[in-house]
Amino acid sequence: MALFRTKKAVLAAATAALALALSACGGSGGSGGGGESSAPYPVASNVSLTGSPTFDKIKSAGRVTIGVKQDQPGLGFMDAATGQYSGFDIEIAKWMAASLGYAPDKIDFKPIPSANRESAIQNGDVNFYIGTYSITDKRKQQVDFAGPYFITGQGLLVKKSNTTINSEKDLAGKTVCSATGSTPIQNIKANFPQTQTREFDTYSQCVEALKNGQVDAVTTDQAILLGYAAQEPDTLKVVGQPFTTEKYGIGLPKGDTALRKFFNDTLTNGKDTWQKIYDSTLGKSGTKVQQPAVDNY
Repeated sequence: MALFRTKKAVLAAATAALALALSACGGSGGSGGGGESSAPYPVASNVSLTGSPTFDKIKSAGRVTIGVKQDQPGLGFMDAATGQYSGFDIEIAKWMAASLGYAPDKIDFKPIPSANRESAIQNGDVNFYIGTYSITDKRKQQVDFAGPYFITGQGLLVKKSNTTINSEKDLAGKTVCSATGSTPIQNIKANFPQTQTREFDTYSQCVEALKNGQVDAVTTDQAILLGYAAQEPDTLKVVGQPFTTEKYGIGLPKGDTALRKFFNDTLTNGKDTWQKIYDSTLGKSGTKVQQPAVDNY
């Protein structure tokens, strides 16, 4: 069952990110995952997870390394001054770590660019990845996914002064930027042949290129774009309606069925916890949504 069945509902959830970016809410943790969570995550004890090589590595290290984003206000963001992480995805990561038996001080958050997510999981650079990671059939050939734990849609960010781009229908002859290897840039290439593309490692680089006049628009999930617009409302704006559906999942090493099932069970049985995380982050806007059902593929 999808979290949102209409574009209007997808936009409503994305709009929730705006309030979060303005209030800087959400749990915080440093590069080692320290800090207090904004929702209670009881740390499990004596976890038994037979058949998961990933969990075996975590136990051997005595710590859990989670791939995240650090430049997405409201979802996965690191404060450069304090090194603290905040956002909806960060709280989901803390919850999953706690379910495995690891408190925030046993978490290492590792920022990974979009283009390097699969290789980071495959090479063991991270134990798993939680950072606006859309579940796609192509990616499932290389990694596994638990979830989805959230659903949004692709949108457009332009300069406040821009009057020529009001939706995806106005992209012909324009230059659009997104993160290298991301689902949104692949969608533009495949379905908007008259549109030029520009790619950087991070969305924040695309936003700088937009402000500098190097590109006409930035595209990614609308929830992320609203966060950037909230930071500079006199300079940037989000236009149009979401024109895709993106399911965010937890990226796992391919074949680790035991860990995927464990996380799916944690999500399914933890609806109250999910709701507390949402309410303390994206839900600050007052928008009420329900947790999506997981895909047991």
